[in-house]
Amino acid sequence: MKNLFKPEMIKMAMSMLVLLLVIKLSWFVVQVLFLSVVDIDQAKDQSTKALYYRAKLTPSDVAVPVKKTVKVAPKIQGRIKEITLLAIYNDEDISIITILYKKSSKVLGIGDVISGFVFEGAGNDFAMFSKANKNYKVMLVKKGKSLSTVSNEALKIPSTSPSKKPLGEVVNEGGTKIIDRSLLEHYATNMDDIYKNIGITELKDGKKLSGFKINFIRKDSPFAKLGIRRNDTIKSINGQKMTSYNAGFAVYKDIKSADNLTLVIIRNNEEMELEYEIN
Repeated sequence: MKNLFKPEMIKMAMSMLVLLLVIKLSWFVVQVLFLSVVDIDQAKDQSTKALYYRAKLTPSDVAVPVKKTVKVAPKIQGRIKEITLLAIYNDEDISIITILYKKSSKVLGIGDVISGFVFEGAGNDFAMFSKANKNYKVMLVKKGKSLSTVSNEALKIPSTSPSKKPLGEVVNEGGTKIIDRSLLEHYATNMDDIYKNIGITELKDGKKLSGFKINFIRKDSPFAKLGIRRNDTIKSINGQKMTSYNAGFAVYKDIKSADNLTLVIIRNNEEMELEYEIN
């Protein structure tokens, strides 16, 4: 019978199988002795994760304290009942009042401030003031009393009535006109008497006040005796230019202590100077 395989080929095949077996066994020993499971199966994850801790800082039954800011209201000085309304003058363009405040008389125009109270306007027998977003109504003096109201509440204010004195005159001596000081003192504290005898209105050059124009003057009044006339424009008094109501009020307040009076007027487009002595 003929052999299918040569002995040399069988011997070579057996040698190859033995060699593969030896290699496999050797690799198994290396795995067991030197390599870990991770090295064999997969790469070890070297990434790191951030640690997360849940912390409870306050007990659930205790409320977190909240700081409350306490607003202190600003202290407002001065009281409306300290203002006594003595006189009112209303014209188309202006409102002027005379008040008694802490035993001192003062003249106010719209927008002027006294002890934090702003004069807003006037009616026939009252004046309106404002302060700290509130409105105040002060009534004109009647029978020695003045009324101030806030939020429809009336406040009765006693006032001091000026004693009546005989009024002086304006006399002409040797071409010089002399004004009796008692006359000035009377008008300095009785502003309403001024407007019964003379009417004035502001005169403007554009938007700037340039003087006061005389609209009417009562016959035989002390003002008529001064020599001023209707349609005269008063430009300055004792060197004080009449460019604002404050300038006029300043002269009005100081007139009692003046020794002389000088008026610069415009009459028929000509400037004139009128001088007086005060005795």
